[in-house]
Amino acid sequence: MSNMPSGLVLKLFISTNSDSKRVDKSVIAVDKDGVLGDKFYNKDSQRSILIASTDSYNLVSAYNIEMPFGYLGENILIDYNPYSLAIGTRVKIGNTVLEISQNCTICNHLSVIDKRIPSLLKNDRGIFAKVVEDGEIKIDDSIYILES
Repeated sequence: MSNMPSGLVLKLFISTNSDSKRVDKSVIAVDKDGVLGDKFYNKDSQRSILIASTDSYNLVSAYNIEMPFGYLGENILIDYNPYSLAIGTRVKIGNTVLEISQNCTICNHLSVIDKRIPSLLKNDRGIFAKVVEDGEIKIDDSIYILES
């Protein structure tokens, strides 16, 4: 593990069954089945956590498109671009360890704000991770790249 953090957690979100909007959290608890309290908990361990970068929002913003944080469906918004990390790379966030499991595909709901968003974010929407070590993730937690 590098002693220097690669980035920081800026925002945390969950989806609930009762609301279509993302719910801001200051801390999320994760285990092998995903994010506790999230409507996708225990659905698919390979896609249990979605991590997105502010780079995605900046890319859309460069085209004068306003898109609120959380709109990409992320559980964790970070200030580091993780999209080039290889599948199998492990990252430490807070007292958890996550493993990058797959790239996130584009969903049609993104075109509701602007029809250009799916093509702009084709390879930059986010990455899915599975939980290797349970724990909590908080806003301002550092991100460390462990291995790939």
